[in-house]
Amino acid sequence: MAVRLPAAIHNGARWLRRFATTTPGAIGAVLVVTVVLCVFSGFVSANQLSDKMVRRDIVLERTEPLAYAAQSLYVALSAADASAAAAFLSGGIESPEVRGRYQQALADAAGALAEATTGASDAQTRSIVARITADLPAYTGLVETARANNRQGFPVGSAYLREASMLMQNSLLPNAEQLSKNRFAAVRGDQNDIGALPLTSIALLLSVSAACGVGSYVLLQRTNRRINLGLATAAGATAVVLLWSVAAVLVAASGVDTDRSGASTRFEMLAQARMLAQQARTDETLQLITRGDITAGEADFTEHTAALGARLENTIGSDSAAAGALASWKVGHARQKDAYEAANYPAAVAQAIGSAPESSATRFADLDAALRNELADVRTELRKGVDFAGGSLAFSPSGTLLLMVFAAVAVAVGLWSRLKEFL
Repeated sequence: MAVRLPAAIHNGARWLRRFATTTPGAIGAVLVVTVVLCVFSGFVSANQLSDKMVRRDIVLERTEPLAYAAQSLYVALSAADASAAAAFLSGGIESPEVRGRYQQALADAAGALAEATTGASDAQTRSIVARITADLPAYTGLVETARANNRQGFPVGSAYLREASMLMQNSLLPNAEQLSKNRFAAVRGDQNDIGALPLTSIALLLSVSAACGVGSYVLLQRTNRRINLGLATAAGATAVVLLWSVAAVLVAASGVDTDRSGASTRFEMLAQARMLAQQARTDETLQLITRGDITAGEADFTEHTAALGARLENTIGSDSAAAGALASWKVGHARQKDAYEAANYPAAVAQAIGSAPESSATRFADLDAALRNELADVRTELRKGVDFAGGSLAFSPSGTLLLMVFAAVAVAVGLWSRLKEFL
């Protein structure tokens, strides 16, 4: 059964259809559509540009600091493992300095874990935090058991330390590395959002330009007037907004350069390089604890240092301070290896954990300091770039909105003068 509309509504619809075919009806339709498009595109453009400025603040205040804290967590955990191994190798009661490094590394890890997971709400991060929180006390318990046995001269101490190190290598560090990857991915995502063109705004602004063109054509056909000042002004304001939006975003994208040579990429690669250095240092110390075949440990050390060298060459160059420190450390490690293979275990231990300038411990400390300095420099560069991106977007949200409201007013004023001719 067909539903019949009330007579008033049916008649009103017929009147609107007839009115739309008239000249004032056509002009009125152009006026309403163009004004609505101007205002709507103004709000959308302002919101999209404003969102980019919010992303800038998020990078500076949240995602970048969390990424830095995540790599600091990995470094602190690895440093704790290396310090525990050094304490064990020193035999008997370790020196206060060695003990202090271990305790400081654990304190740094706890602080970095708290900072790197601040405000975390996603399931993956909560799972990572839960695993690290559960494993860290177990690790420290095994280390203390190994320490107690080592002080009494019991060989079983080395077994406890190997178990602790396995927990570190198989659970704590992989979880910390995954957390670091997630945090750096968040930084890249926010930077990409800042530098991405506002396609919705561009499409709407182009539709406003098209509406101005259609309106001019309708006026030409209906009133034989070539130019309407209101529509022309609106088209010009829209063109300014379009150019402003695109230019501001392109300049912002240059500040958050995310290509292979950009600060963001170098920041992540240097963080990975520091992690590789810690992994190689753990390989170096664990070789001496096993007091057996070091072939597998040497293979791991070579793999990690080769990957570290490649990252340094691609990121900061082979003539950097960090690259030089890496080469010096590898020379020191070769001395340690030669002493161990010559059955001179005390000399190998002294080379691994001693405080002499030529020891592996001293040279590794030089490498870590160089990497830390490089990381701090590129981090500063990244933050300056993100801050610059925000500066390039300043006033663009309010400016684009005001211009598009001005365009809407210009359309209304320009077309109303034509409508009045028929009233």
